[in-house]
Amino acid sequence: MRIEQVSDSVYAVRGTNVNWALVSDGSGVTVIDAGYPADSGDLLKSVREIGHQLSDVAAVLLTHAHLDHMGGIPALVEATGVPVYTGAAEVPHARREFLQQITPLEMVQQLGSLRGARWVFQTLRAVTWHIGMKIPSATSTDAQTLAQLPGGLVAIPTPGHTVGHTSFLMPAEGVLFSGDTLVSGHPIAPHAGPQVLPTVFNHDEQATRAAARSLAAYDAEVLVPGHGDPVREKVSVLANSLLQDRDSH
Repeated sequence: MRIEQVSDSVYAVRGTNVNWALVSDGSGVTVIDAGYPADSGDLLKSVREIGHQLSDVAAVLLTHAHLDHMGGIPALVEATGVPVYTGAAEVPHARREFLQQITPLEMVQQLGSLRGARWVFQTLRAVTWHIGMKIPSATSTDAQTLAQLPGGLVAIPTPGHTVGHTSFLMPAEGVLFSGDTLVSGHPIAPHAGPQVLPTVFNHDEQATRAAARSLAAYDAEVLVPGHGDPVREKVSVLANSLLQDRDSH
């Protein structure tokens, strides 16, 4: 685990090839995403390491219901009873009424490269037999609820990676939490830097690109992605330039 403070109130936390974020103010903590199941202990530890108790956690915001982003939620809910919010279209996904994520066959296909094989084995260890995990307490977020949480966040619908993927903006500090819509790296990606995830991870590739492009409309100078390092640059510049490059290939 690695914790990086990216603004006055925001901490980006690196887990097992995935990130979560903590938004801290005098009223408590908002957790955004939660790593893999194997990251559960580090998720709880990260809250304490920024000077809070678990009882200070006001809510978990889930960008999307993939195992590498929701794995630590059951431990946090068990410890605190904290509510879990996500986009309306993502609620049934979190409850596993349907599933949109990389298939076992697609994972096997990644074994053909060294970086792919390394990622597959790291992922299998991080899932730790929790492949069937679901979040039955997940509910839909709304503007009023978000405004009352630490950080005063705003939801940005960014469907594509999953049908209900949601990014979050903290206007007060110009921080955008992009989940897996716009990232800055991934173990199987051929290069580092802001980018869209490899196609195999996206439920709808065209919609994912459109969602990432839409982030250019928001006033943010720090990007906290679901994978890769935080990026301190205007998100409008990142989204426009990188997506034009992606679409040209």
